[in-house]
Amino acid sequence: MKKILFVTSEAHPLIKTGGLADVSGSLPKALAEQGIDVRIIMPKYQAIKTTEQIYYKSTVRVNNADANLLETRLPGTEVIVWLVDYPEFFNLPGNPYVDENGDPWTNSAERFALFCRIAVEVAMNRSYLNWTPDIIHCNDWQSGLVPALLSLESNHPATVFTIHNLAYQGLFPKATHASLNLPSQLWNSNGVEFNGMLSFLKGGLAYSDRITTVSPTYAREIQTADFGYGLEGLLSYRKDGLTGIINGIDTENWNPETDPNISVHFDFSTLNKKLFNKTALQNKHSLPVDNNIPVFALVSRLVEQKGIELVLDCLPEMLTLPLQCVLHGVGDKSFEQQLNNFARAYPDKMAITIGYDEGLAHLLEAGADIFLMPSLFEPCGLNQIYSLRYGTVPIVRKTGGLADTVVDTLPETLNNKTATGFVFDEATSGTLMEAIKRALIVYNQPEIWKQLQTCGMHKDYSWNKSAKEYMALYELL
Repeated sequence: MKKILFVTSEAHPLIKTGGLADVSGSLPKALAEQGIDVRIIMPKYQAIKTTEQIYYKSTVRVNNADANLLETRLPGTEVIVWLVDYPEFFNLPGNPYVDENGDPWTNSAERFALFCRIAVEVAMNRSYLNWTPDIIHCNDWQSGLVPALLSLESNHPATVFTIHNLAYQGLFPKATHASLNLPSQLWNSNGVEFNGMLSFLKGGLAYSDRITTVSPTYAREIQTADFGYGLEGLLSYRKDGLTGIINGIDTENWNPETDPNISVHFDFSTLNKKLFNKTALQNKHSLPVDNNIPVFALVSRLVEQKGIELVLDCLPEMLTLPLQCVLHGVGDKSFEQQLNNFARAYPDKMAITIGYDEGLAHLLEAGADIFLMPSLFEPCGLNQIYSLRYGTVPIVRKTGGLADTVVDTLPETLNNKTATGFVFDEATSGTLMEAIKRALIVYNQPEIWKQLQTCGMHKDYSWNKSAKEYMALYELL
C-alpha cells in the first residue's frame, strides 16, 4: 500500500479560508477510498473545529524549537491528521494567514518555516511516529520549503508540489533566509532566491520531483508572462514534469438530493423543486418572491482576481433589468462598501451578506438560477462545479479551470447537448454584460434552459477521476 504524506495549511472541515481547504479535505479522503495510506499534516490553529478526539503523539525538536505532534482524524473519515502544535505561532485568534483584525501575520515566514521543518522530520521518520511515506504531496507556498529541505537529505521520499494559486508566493526579504537559519546552499537563482527575495513557492517548484496544478488550462497559462508572476521561465523549463489535474468536489457535502442546508431536496428529474429553494433565498434576503425573474448569485472572495470590478461596472445596467442579485463574500473593504451601496439603493433587486457562511453558500447554489464567476484568472474554481451540480447555470470567463469545466451555449453545443453555461473571453465589463444578456434570453426559453441545467447536473464531479490521475502520477514516482 502506497503511503502519502499530504502537507497543507488548511483542510475542510477542520479549518477553511478557500479552495485549498476543500481539496485538502476531499482528495485525501478519495485516495484513502482507493486503498492509499494517506496522512495529512497541518498546523494546529486555535480556530480548528472538530468533533473528533485529539491525542498527543510525540515532541519534535527543530531549529531550537520543540513542537508537539497531535493526532486526530479528518471528521467523518478514517484519514489520520497530524497537527503541529506550537502555541506561540498557532494557538492565537485569527485564521492561518491573518489575525483577528484581518491583518496578515507579521511572522508568517517563521510560522510556516517551522511547519515545513516538522513535515520534513515526519517525512524522514524522525518524529517518533514509526511511519515512513513513499511520497510527500505539498500544497501551495506554505509547504514550499519541504521539497527544498528534503533535497538536502539522502534517501528522501519523492515529492509532488501542487499549485492551487500562483498569485500567492510566500515572498519575504532576503534577510529572512538567514533569520530562519535556512541552509545556505538553497540560496541561489535555481533555488529559493527570487529577484533578491526568499520565495517559499519557488522552493516547491524548483526542488519537487513533479509539479501539478488544478486544471489543464491553468497549467498552460502559468507558463506565460500574463499568468506566471515571473516564474513562467521556471515553469516552462519544468513543463515535462508539470501536470494539470482538474479538482473534484465532495459530492456528499455538495449534493442537492441530501444537502441539509437547503429548503427542499431535488435532482435532475425533480428540477421543479429547485423553485422552493429560490423562494427561500428570496425570503431570507427580503427580496420580492417572484418565480419568473432570474436570481443571479455570486459567492466569492471580494478581491480583484475574482472579477469583482467587472461586476461593479455591470451592476448599474443589470439592476435596470428584470432580475435579482444575491451576493455573499468578504474581502477588499472598498468592494464591500460599493456593493453594500448598491444593495441599499436597490433593496428590492439586490442583497449582500458580508462574511462567509457555509450553509448560506449552499442555499445560494440551490436557490439561484444563474451563478456569476467572471474571474480574471481561476486556477480551477469550485463554485462553478457546485453550480452545475445544483442546476444553477454559470456565467464564467474563459480562463483556467473555468474554461475546462463550463461549455458555452452555442448553436452546435445546444444541438449536441453539451452546453452547460455561458463563457466570455475578454476581461471587460462589456463582454460580461453581453454574456449576462445572452443568459437572460435563454432563461426565457424554458425548454432550452432546462437542457442546460440537466446537462450540467449529469456531469461527474466526484474526486474518483481526479484521485485516479493523482494515483497514476504517484506510480510514475
